[in-house]
Amino acid sequence: MSRARIRPGTIALWVVFIAVHAVVAWFGWVLPSQPMGDVVLVYQPWSHSALSGGAIMGITESWVYPQLALIPMVIAYLLSLPLVGAMGSLGAYLIAWAVLVTALDLVGFAVLVGRGRTHRRRIAGWFWCGALLLLGPIAMYRLDAVTVPLAIIGGLWLATRPAVGTALLTVGAWIKIWPAALVLAAIIAVKQRIRVLLTAAAVTAGIIVVLFLLGADSALFGFLGQQTGRGLQIEAVAATPFLWMAASGQASIAYSQEILTFQIGAPGAAVVSTLLTPLMALVVIAVAVFGAVKAARGATWQRLFPPLALTLVTLLIVTNKVGSPQFQTWLFAPIILWLVLDRARAVTPALLVLGLCALTFLVYPLTYDALLRAEPLPVLLLTVRNILLVVLAVVGIGAVLRVPAAGRNR
Repeated sequence: MSRARIRPGTIALWVVFIAVHAVVAWFGWVLPSQPMGDVVLVYQPWSHSALSGGAIMGITESWVYPQLALIPMVIAYLLSLPLVGAMGSLGAYLIAWAVLVTALDLVGFAVLVGRGRTHRRRIAGWFWCGALLLLGPIAMYRLDAVTVPLAIIGGLWLATRPAVGTALLTVGAWIKIWPAALVLAAIIAVKQRIRVLLTAAAVTAGIIVVLFLLGADSALFGFLGQQTGRGLQIEAVAATPFLWMAASGQASIAYSQEILTFQIGAPGAAVVSTLLTPLMALVVIAVAVFGAVKAARGATWQRLFPPLALTLVTLLIVTNKVGSPQFQTWLFAPIILWLVLDRARAVTPALLVLGLCALTFLVYPLTYDALLRAEPLPVLLLTVRNILLVVLAVVGIGAVLRVPAAGRNR
């Protein structure tokens, strides 16, 4: 019976996890720069339109997100309906969104930590608490928050339930694209790679068929065109030099009504933006090839998958023409999986990610208004954050290259 009891430290961990969600949710209401803006300004109207006979994003209209992104938005809308009379539609939707994200995270935390029988999983749980708190409200009040628990559960189940784990990751990729990097890492590193590949293909095919039957013909892959057509967002890593130009009056910062982001206007910015998409493809392919070579030489999935997944996800951020602060949530799942599978080698990357979360919080929402004016302090903070992202990518690449072949796994 004693083995079934929950350790006191695990109870404390669960309490902290719930408390962190409450604090971070509250931050959204009191901090500057409207950290909950996307939730009420775009998610709620999109949901209302879909449920009231208006445009259905991704079906009748091309959309910046994959089509399954509408599902959590609509769920939050339905959850908000009983609260509308007391709080108004926008306040009710914010509460419902926070409740939805917290509920999904609790499911992910239950799969990760459970009764806390293993030390590695408890450490990973503490990391998740710290990362959420350090990143602040953007960790909850964006669509990306929905994909984090899906990625964590899917990654944890790759070894024991590869089909279910892959299905969850694939669904996550149809909400926000980034979990596809974990699917790619799994196809390379996991022994059941054929099953992973076939499952991802089957789930994707099923989703496409359903969307096509719903009428999403011309808008089916509209999210890909929307991404490639973006300008260079001010928080992107590649925008860093242009931000310093803006600080000295040689570049401008303007809001794009079409993409709903602040972008850089400067000589050469459009060229850089155009080059980033092929650069992203090249670096992802290169790292995937390195990973495939390691796998072919017999590297174990416990050693190869975590650094490969982290590197691929980090490169998606570093080479992205968008640098939205919520992108840091993409790093949670690879680090948590690395802590569970190979904790000793995950410490340095985990600390780097915690630093990235803290720096991102300092920029958004705390100094974001000043960043839009290109003031030196937030530009410096963002510069350090972006340099740290590059460092994390280099650390990840080095970890992949150091993964030993079969017979030398120490």
